[in-house]
Amino acid sequence: MMKKYILLAACALGLSLSSCEDFLNYTPTAVVDEDKAFSDPEKMVNAAYAMLGDCWYTYPFNLFPYGDVSSDDCLKGGSGTTDTGYHAFDIWTTLTPTTPGEMDELWYRLYVAISRCNRALIALERNGNQLGEDVRTQRVAEMRFLRGHFYFKLLTVFRQVPWIDEQVVEDNSYEQVSNTALNYEQLFQKVIDDFKAAYDVLPVKGPGEDGRANKVAAAAYLAKCYLTLAWGDGYEATTGESHINSEYMQKVIDYTDEVVSSDYGYLEDYGDIFLPAYKNSKESVFAVQCSDYEDDNTTYGRANWSNMLNGCWQMWSCGWDFHKPSQNLVNAFKTKNGLPMFDDYNNEIDYPINGQPTEQKWDPRLFHTVGMPTFPYKYEAEYTMTTANSRTPNTYGYYTSLKEVPQRSEGETYNGSWQAFAMNDYVFRYTDVMLMRAEALIELNRLDEAENIVNDIRNRAKQSVSKHISYAADQCEIALYPEGYFSNKEIARKCLRWERRLEMAMENGRFFDLRRWGIASKTLNAYFQTEQNDVYEGQTYGQYYKDAHFEAGKNEFFPIPYNQMFYIPGLYTQNKGYE
Repeated sequence: MMKKYILLAACALGLSLSSCEDFLNYTPTAVVDEDKAFSDPEKMVNAAYAMLGDCWYTYPFNLFPYGDVSSDDCLKGGSGTTDTGYHAFDIWTTLTPTTPGEMDELWYRLYVAISRCNRALIALERNGNQLGEDVRTQRVAEMRFLRGHFYFKLLTVFRQVPWIDEQVVEDNSYEQVSNTALNYEQLFQKVIDDFKAAYDVLPVKGPGEDGRANKVAAAAYLAKCYLTLAWGDGYEATTGESHINSEYMQKVIDYTDEVVSSDYGYLEDYGDIFLPAYKNSKESVFAVQCSDYEDDNTTYGRANWSNMLNGCWQMWSCGWDFHKPSQNLVNAFKTKNGLPMFDDYNNEIDYPINGQPTEQKWDPRLFHTVGMPTFPYKYEAEYTMTTANSRTPNTYGYYTSLKEVPQRSEGETYNGSWQAFAMNDYVFRYTDVMLMRAEALIELNRLDEAENIVNDIRNRAKQSVSKHISYAADQCEIALYPEGYFSNKEIARKCLRWERRLEMAMENGRFFDLRRWGIASKTLNAYFQTEQNDVYEGQTYGQYYKDAHFEAGKNEFFPIPYNQMFYIPGLYTQNKGYE
């Protein structure tokens, strides 16, 4: 038997040697010749735009496992703790450069997206004259916006990354660029430079105008970059209230001025923000565009594959029940006299039951954010949720996420072994930008202005009952903060942070907020202690949190994936704490 294997190996080797010259001279047919590709810059630009939504649940560009599962807003969900690698983000203690392996996919795919931007820039440099100077200049600005967008995600997750731009592509010097060639702030400055180049050139466009990058979206991103840097470098020892950079906070105000003066604004009803019919409304400053195959005449549509796991169990044909709201988040929506219960919101487990109002009242946004047993699923009574709509209630409880799914009556975007939704992914919605503005105003001692913004947002929530959640009207109570309530920074910060949590809940950013403010370890370790005692109607869950712990000075950022560290041994340096 062994002789037979040796003979086969020898024959294969002989064939490979005899055909080596033919193989080397073969021109691949499944790729586009580089010169031909660069000769059509407009198609290269389109290819870069296509990467905005070219993601999958193992590399979701909306970062829901990194920004929500890792926070106090959300449990991973699914069939159990081994379903996907994201359990490590839920408890942190098992997070390593190799676990979960999905981190490597995200890194790779984001750099593929950046590669398309770089190549489009090269095509525009070489052959952009065929478009005319005005169009060429705008396309260059769009590509720099997109490159900044993808790099912002890399910096948000991995912190120390190699800066690969079009010059590196031209020089073919990828293997000489270390992830420590630029420090964290220098990398952010590169991203800021890209967004500033876009801001200086792109037109101001109004809501619903073609989905391309525009000046207002660039302004929003510049504000977010400066807000991130204004608090420190991301590690708790050097981040927080004692590290505020007032100059950067002023930049947040300056760039959000552009958004305030635009045609974007608050959509009148909070629930409408998360319905497909309103996906390019005035609330949407910039969003990844998704579509239904019946609308765009394609086989599968341009579905949102980042969120494909997050449908409710047995509500959809393939509802995999990931992205499960936490009891802590539900409790945070409690109100007393219409205002948040800042200090004692989590003292008792509580939840509303449809048709059974109690003295405990709730912020209306709870019913737009969290699907709960006894309540209509996404406003539709014919699809009322029950306890059967949870896949593993003994591990992850009974709540489900609502914002990223359409109404069940609208049907599924892709009917097959997988199911996905034609839901846009918000990159920036107007309220998010206004909350960033309010945050900066507080740090610049402009407390009354910040209070006005927060009250505008709360007033919209107050008006968001009758249209979609009238069945919960007798369980809702929300009030505006009395004039002068923001009497000092400490109170104002508490109100702003609470408002941001409720308004943006389950929108993929809670952990990044906690990190920016320098309070991730305090918040998450307290959460792990209480969430492991969850009970709903006698069913315990969340007990795996007994193994959870967030380590300051390490877990603020995710590790550089193992495969990247050893792509070229010695080229990259691992993030602090993961060595």
